[in-house]
Amino acid sequence: MSTLVQLDGIEVDHDGKRAVATTDLEFPEGSFTSLLGPTGCGKSTLLNTIAGFVTPSSGRVLMDGAPVTGPGPDRGMVFQHYALLPWFTARGNVEFALKRFGLPRAERRERALESLDAVGLADAAEKYPTQLSGGMRQRVALARALAAEPRVLLMDEPFGALDAITRARMQRLLTQLWQRTCTTVVFVTHDVAEALALSQRVVVMAADPGRVIADHRLADDPASDRTAPHPLHARIVAQLGTDS
Repeated sequence: MSTLVQLDGIEVDHDGKRAVATTDLEFPEGSFTSLLGPTGCGKSTLLNTIAGFVTPSSGRVLMDGAPVTGPGPDRGMVFQHYALLPWFTARGNVEFALKRFGLPRAERRERALESLDAVGLADAAEKYPTQLSGGMRQRVALARALAAEPRVLLMDEPFGALDAITRARMQRLLTQLWQRTCTTVVFVTHDVAEALALSQRVVVMAADPGRVIADHRLADDPASDRTAPHPLHARIVAQLGTDS
């Protein structure tokens, strides 16, 4: 697979302190990579540099070989806290995100409904966020990102606020969508089991300053048996020095 996103010697400083030490990473097109580590290790900062929300203090972020200078439609973002507009329905939230493309209203509506159907919310298209459960709201957020057909889907602990059952359902849904669309996914989490269940690759990070301490390449497809402990689980827990 060819490299789609490259972090070329990037460093990030924040308030006069080194937040992320020199980092070199490549993300192949169509791959699923998890950035795993404790709070404050810089995993969200790396995600935000790819998104174009954060400018590295040194080094470059490249997308298809071209420098990233800011946010762009080729990169979609899903946050932990939905960020839905309460005065719009589920369909309206997805359509609103498509307005920047200058699409005709009918096409925006069609793409919004297709995306909501893809995440299993066709019947909830006209409901408002207050009428939806937490898992349904996160599916709207995912539909909103996918409707723009990004080449890279960036996800910042998107399931962290969900209960265990809903979280497992969302993980299965994400796996199905990724396998269907072949979108490049970079997924931030502090949950070892989640990273191993979803990913082809797990990049382990540590803090003070944020840095990569291990890079594990897994099988081509996410683990199919989510009930069995992954062989790498104990090794990664030891690398993190935690009881996660």
